[in-house]
Amino acid sequence: MQRAGLIALLVYMWMPAFAQVPPVGDDDHDAMLASDDPQLAANKRLVYDWWREVFEAGHLELNDQYLTPDFIEHNPNVPTGREGVEAFIAMRGEPRPIQVRVEQELIAITAEGDLVTLMFVAEYDDPNEPGQTYRSTWYDTFRVVDGMIVEHWDPATIE
Repeated sequence: MQRAGLIALLVYMWMPAFAQVPPVGDDDHDAMLASDDPQLAANKRLVYDWWREVFEAGHLELNDQYLTPDFIEHNPNVPTGREGVEAFIAMRGEPRPIQVRVEQELIAITAEGDLVTLMFVAEYDDPNEPGQTYRSTWYDTFRVVDGMIVEHWDPATIE
């Protein structure tokens, strides 16, 4: 029994060294946007373009092309409705130039039915190593109906 405990302890000690493989983005956004299903490709493009133009660049004047007025928001830090999202984005400052590609390090764009998910690399402060960071993932999922974004989910917690 002592031998098994020693082996378990040694395995446990080595686990942190192999616990995480940091996520890496994929530079081929065009491939991620492609789909054999034209509707899924259109939904992916809609969400991707909203993210670049409105969310990242802050061009709120374009928001009504993407979000419905009664847009449903599930992030507890963002008011629901198109106006609530606009107020949240406006807090981040003046609009910036719109980039050709999403600026964040993108891992994948997936679509199924009326849902589109953007998966990103996220970097966080390491609570165990002050001054250090670690990489993990973040996602944003959107529901698209009739060519408009109607709902959003992400793993955010109350700030």
